[in-house]
Amino acid sequence: MLFEDILGQKHIKNHLTQSVDNGRISHAQLFVGPEGCGTLPMAIAYAQYILCNNTKGENNLGNTACNLKFKNLSHPDLHFAYPVTTSEKAKKHPVSSHYIEDWRQLIEQQPYGNLFDLYKLLGVDNKQGQIGVDEAHDIVKALSLKAYEGGYKIMLVWMAEKMNRECANKLLKLIEEPPNKTVFILIAENEEQIISTIRSRCQVLHFPPLAEDVIEHGLIKKYGLESSIAKKIAHQSNGNYNKACDLVYQDSEDLQFETWFIFWIRSAFKAKGNKAAIHDLISWSEEIAKTGRETQKQFLHFCIDFFRQALLLNYNASDLVYLETKTEKFKLENFAPFIHNNNILEINNELQDAIYHIERNGNSKIILTDLSIKLTRLLHKKST
Repeated sequence: MLFEDILGQKHIKNHLTQSVDNGRISHAQLFVGPEGCGTLPMAIAYAQYILCNNTKGENNLGNTACNLKFKNLSHPDLHFAYPVTTSEKAKKHPVSSHYIEDWRQLIEQQPYGNLFDLYKLLGVDNKQGQIGVDEAHDIVKALSLKAYEGGYKIMLVWMAEKMNRECANKLLKLIEEPPNKTVFILIAENEEQIISTIRSRCQVLHFPPLAEDVIEHGLIKKYGLESSIAKKIAHQSNGNYNKACDLVYQDSEDLQFETWFIFWIRSAFKAKGNKAAIHDLISWSEEIAKTGRETQKQFLHFCIDFFRQALLLNYNASDLVYLETKTEKFKLENFAPFIHNNNILEINNELQDAIYHIERNGNSKIILTDLSIKLTRLLHKKST
C-alpha cells in the first residue's frame, strides 16, 4: 500500500517514515483514531515500509518482490489479528487465520471499513466478535518463529479494544519484551477500552478525523464526482471517509437507521396518553431486537449522534451540524427544539446504558422497550 494513496495525515506519514529511516522503530505502537480516518491503511503502509526496506518516504523504492507481496497482503512476516466469532467456517475456537481471505477482501474493497463491515462480510453481524485467548496463543506461536526473510516480523492487531482480559494478559509480557526485530502495531478507535497495562507499554499515535477538503478530493479521485456533490458528501461524512464512500453508493446503514429513528421518535411523541402509540413502540422494539447485536449497537450510536446534532442546531451551532435527513416531512430544525439542556444528558445516559446491556447479552426486546418508554417521558420535558 502506497503512502500517497492514503488520504491526508501527512504529518503522521512523515513521522513514521522518518522514524524508520533513522532506525528508531518502537517495538509496540498504538494507532488511535475514529472510524474512517485511515489508521488501518496507514499501519499496513508503515509495515510495508519497514519490511521491504523502502526509502525516501514511499513504498516503491525498496525490495520490488517484497512490495509485490504486499499488494495481496501475502508477505510471510506480516501477521494480522482482528475480532472474530464462531461461524460455519469456524464452529469453535475461532481465530483470525480462519478468515484471512475475507480479511484480505475487506482491505482490498474497503481499507477504511469498520468492524460492522467486517462482520457483514463474514456473515456474523448477528454476533459479537472478540480477540480471545485462542488468538493470543496463535500470536505467541507466530512470533516465536524466525522471520522468513531474515528481517522484521510485524503483528498488526486491528480493533485492539476488542481483546478480552485473558488475551491481553497472555500478550502482556510479549508486548513488553518482544523477540528481536518484532514490532506490534495495535489499532483502536477507543484506547480507554484497552487495559492500562497494555497501553502503558505502547507508543501512542493519535489520528485526527479527516478534513472535509481531503475527503472531497479523495471522492473526486476515486469516483469522478462533481466537486459540488463531493463537497456535500464530505460535509455529511463528518471526517469519516468510510461513511463518505457509503453515501456515494447510497449504501450507508445510516439510511435504514434514520428510518428506524424517525418512526421511533414520532411514536414516542404520540405515546403520552395514547395506547396505540405504546403498541407501536413495542412493535418497533421487537423489530429492532430481531437484528444482530452489532446492528443494534451501531443503531444506538447513530441515535446518540442524531440527538447531538439536534442539540447543536437548537443552540445555533449550525456550523457544526453535518446531518442531512432524507426522510420526507421530517426536518431536523423542527425536531431540534425538543432536545435541550434539561433532557440531553439523560437521553445520552439511557442510550449508553442500553448499549452496555446489549453488549452483555441482555434481552434486546426488554432493553429497547424500556428505552422507548423512558424516551417518551424525556422528550416531553421542558427546557429550563
